[in-house]
Amino acid sequence: MTKQVALREATEFRVTDPRKPVKLFENKRDKTASVDPITIPALMNRTVENYGNHPALMHQDPITKKWQTITYREYKERVEKMAKVFIKLGLERHGTVAVLAFNSVEWFVSELAAIHAGGNIAGVYTTNSTESVLYVLESCKANIVVVDDAKQMEKIHAIKDKLPHLKAIIQTLSPYAPYVKRADGYYRWSELEAMNTSDVEDEYQRRLKSIVVNECCCLVYTSGTTGQPKGAMLTHDNFTWDAYSFTVYVEGLQMGKEVLVSYLPLSHVAAQIIDIFISMTIAATVYFADKDALKGTLVKTLTDARPTCFLGVPRVYEKIQEKMMQIGAQSGALKRVVAGWAKSATLKHHMERMAGRPSASLQYKLATKLIMSKVKQALGFSRCKYFITGAAPMSVDTKKYFMSLDMPILEAFGMSESTGGHCMGALHDPTFESIGRNAPGTQTKIVNPDANGHGEICLRGRHIFMGYINETEKTNEAIDDDGWLHTGDIGYIDNDGYIFITGRLKEILITAGGENIPPVHIENLVKSECSAISNALLIGDKRKFLSMLITLKTEVDSEGAPKNDLAPETLKWLESMDLKYTSLKEILAAGPDPKVMKALTEAITRANKNSISNAQKVQKFAILPHDFSIPTGELGPTMKTKRSFIVDKYKEIIDKFYQ
Repeated sequence: MTKQVALREATEFRVTDPRKPVKLFENKRDKTASVDPITIPALMNRTVENYGNHPALMHQDPITKKWQTITYREYKERVEKMAKVFIKLGLERHGTVAVLAFNSVEWFVSELAAIHAGGNIAGVYTTNSTESVLYVLESCKANIVVVDDAKQMEKIHAIKDKLPHLKAIIQTLSPYAPYVKRADGYYRWSELEAMNTSDVEDEYQRRLKSIVVNECCCLVYTSGTTGQPKGAMLTHDNFTWDAYSFTVYVEGLQMGKEVLVSYLPLSHVAAQIIDIFISMTIAATVYFADKDALKGTLVKTLTDARPTCFLGVPRVYEKIQEKMMQIGAQSGALKRVVAGWAKSATLKHHMERMAGRPSASLQYKLATKLIMSKVKQALGFSRCKYFITGAAPMSVDTKKYFMSLDMPILEAFGMSESTGGHCMGALHDPTFESIGRNAPGTQTKIVNPDANGHGEICLRGRHIFMGYINETEKTNEAIDDDGWLHTGDIGYIDNDGYIFITGRLKEILITAGGENIPPVHIENLVKSECSAISNALLIGDKRKFLSMLITLKTEVDSEGAPKNDLAPETLKWLESMDLKYTSLKEILAAGPDPKVMKALTEAITRANKNSISNAQKVQKFAILPHDFSIPTGELGPTMKTKRSFIVDKYKEIIDKFYQ
């Protein structure tokens, strides 16, 4: 690193005060790890200098539905304007702007404006309760909150008097509640764009010059699946370096040529690093999906944008898979035969490629040209080069399904505490089970390995976070004295450097017999044996044997909550047994139905055959009265299973297994 970089002297790899700088990790032997740091404002300046007239953001006009373009130069102008507005409204140096909204131009601008003004950004999940919102805003001492609609504004209005640091609340979309008045600290985004900010110009320039690469610029609150969320503090260098490392790792990315769709929650670090910072690094164009993206409208945005890179959590891909299989089941016999041939030829091609036997058979060429090209076009993926997943494990079945459609999915691994990405699979990887190898400039090691080399996965590099805001004990547990982040994940590294996750320390079940059991693997085995199973949760901690809670696939309402109506996959499964049920309540009221219980028992028996020991076999199960979801509390904002919540919620059912 050169001496000219804007850097404050620091001696610690970890801090808990957002006003303090942190020591940057150095590895001079690694070219990627030793690249000069750059602040986020400097990164934006560089992109604007080279691609100022290139489309940065694409958003739909709410009335005409036509796509509107914002260039990188216009993007920067909006950011600088709102940075001054934030200062005028009371954003302090190192203060926080919190955003409680769906992805939008205003979200992006708020993040970068807060950072340009020498402050921090903190995303708040729109699914959070009022109490959860209060916890986050108290934790980060938010000076300003930006919300999108009246529903989110109502949450802030209810707790405003409990937040002494809060100076302004901004709403971006109409309609507005009667209490949204400037005199009371409430503002409309549109009126702020016209605010005179000449009186804070000098202060803005002073703050801009004082920004350094090793200070906090962002708070990412963990999804809180194991208690209250922790605020992970991330630096300028965390974001700009991790984005740079990604562009080095992913071959074929072209400056000014890539297109992305922003739809995953920006409160999550994966969406921030890709949608905001990687896109800025490579001058990509970002399209904004609408609020109902995950309720069915995403494909419309995809077909308009035709992204070159697509990120989805496993559940997004599973929903696409379920819809595709539903459409396929309704096709005529001839179409099904042709589609089956095309998928078989395509999967065979990719499996041989993974085995080191690359082929370009005539069957594969015909399948991709005649069938798969049309499938991709219908989904909006006609020019997509990279399909990426992360945030939770993806089943091998889902990976194989998309591979059969000529859409191989790359699994990425990272955490809020590693600014998103740490490692990712590559198209030439020889296995489905690995999460890939280290991204350039990053390091991985296994701590306290057992006889098989399995132990805790630890990460190090310039992407590792500063610490948790005001949480010294938890910060010291997460980052050791040498800058290693202890992930809590169990896994191993093979001789070729591929990293495998086999479980999670906090999720490992230790039976009464002392057997350590990773639940996710067993849950996926059971799910793969029955198309009607939506979720399976393994029980067995401190118990004599393993049991399982099962949910069947049902329809969901507009808020994402499970309905009583059975999903098409479940209906088809029931039809194979000559059962005519249309609702979950009917199945449960019948006993549950003996044929259903027999079929599920057989599925579990098949899964048990793949168990590595008798202790890892599921012996009892129950069907729950509804599927897991965010509104009903079983899933966190990133669709992760909240195990402890579920165990508490269904304690009576679980206890009956062991009576």
